[in-house]
Amino acid sequence: MTVINEQVMDYLQQLIDQNIIPGASGAIINGSQTFSFRIGDRLAIPKREPFSRRRPLYDIASITKVVGTVPLILQLIAQKRLQLTDSVSKFLPEWRSAQVTVRHLLTHTSDIIGYIPNRNFLTATELTTGLLGLAAGDKLGREVRYQDVNFILLGWVAEQLTGQSVHEAITKRILTPLRLPNATFVPSGSPLDVIPTELDSRRGLIVGEVHDPKTAILGKHSGAAGLFASSADLTIVAKWLLGQISYPDVVPDELITACFVDQTPMHTNNRSFGWDLRQGTTGNYIVHTGFTGPLMVIDRVNQRALVLLTNRVNLFSTRQEYKQYREQLTQIFMQTKKTEPH
Repeated sequence: MTVINEQVMDYLQQLIDQNIIPGASGAIINGSQTFSFRIGDRLAIPKREPFSRRRPLYDIASITKVVGTVPLILQLIAQKRLQLTDSVSKFLPEWRSAQVTVRHLLTHTSDIIGYIPNRNFLTATELTTGLLGLAAGDKLGREVRYQDVNFILLGWVAEQLTGQSVHEAITKRILTPLRLPNATFVPSGSPLDVIPTELDSRRGLIVGEVHDPKTAILGKHSGAAGLFASSADLTIVAKWLLGQISYPDVVPDELITACFVDQTPMHTNNRSFGWDLRQGTTGNYIVHTGFTGPLMVIDRVNQRALVLLTNRVNLFSTRQEYKQYREQLTQIFMQTKKTEPH
């Protein structure tokens, strides 16, 4: 085991011992080497349950945005059916802030403001109307503010262009041609071990259903969440982003490369197409997380990547608290020099 693998695994074990996460599945890519792991338990609440022999399938929450919706939008751009400068109102006439473009949504620079009362208790029609009734604020294009609504709107734009729900379009146009073995928006039909998320006071133990409340309402019409995936699935995606494998008919290589460049309107806000763009000691790398616990770190310059799948919401650790632990893991991974296997 390499030094980097040992440090990552030691830290994950600490998080398990401290009841921060029940367990985890994932992979560390270091050049041509891939180290896959599974550690801890599948569940902690209501009682501890070990992983089964079946491969675990996780609700990857907002990582749906960069694994599914971003590639779908980039594909439509490559096909010249969509432009970064297109107004969202061109495709969604009900959207009243015509100055908001596809680029704003992709980079979370739309500064969408407004409040939807009882948002998590509405019908799909009511929530759709509420979201389309929001508007851009005065920081449009100037500040990054991560918002699910950006990718819900992008999903609706894609639906107008493909004639399919965004989940159907992602499945047909992205997941299937990438040959992802397990990724699905319909986990109830999967032969894998679907890992539960939260023991919710209203919904009970959430298993086989999306955790995100907005996506639970919108169903297949949410580009912000909803995908369930295995470590094997995200390892393929990571290698694709590293440039180790190529699927030019899905997304051209030059647009994959563009994911490692600041794509905000002013090119000063460290956000790429969906991804959080960061500067390492040797170049840019990209990061994305999900509310349920997952993490992807892609360091193309050094040909390294970290895939982490976990269900931290099962242990009720607060979002802010867990974000600090996950960020520490990211730093452990990025600050370790590339080493050859022992």
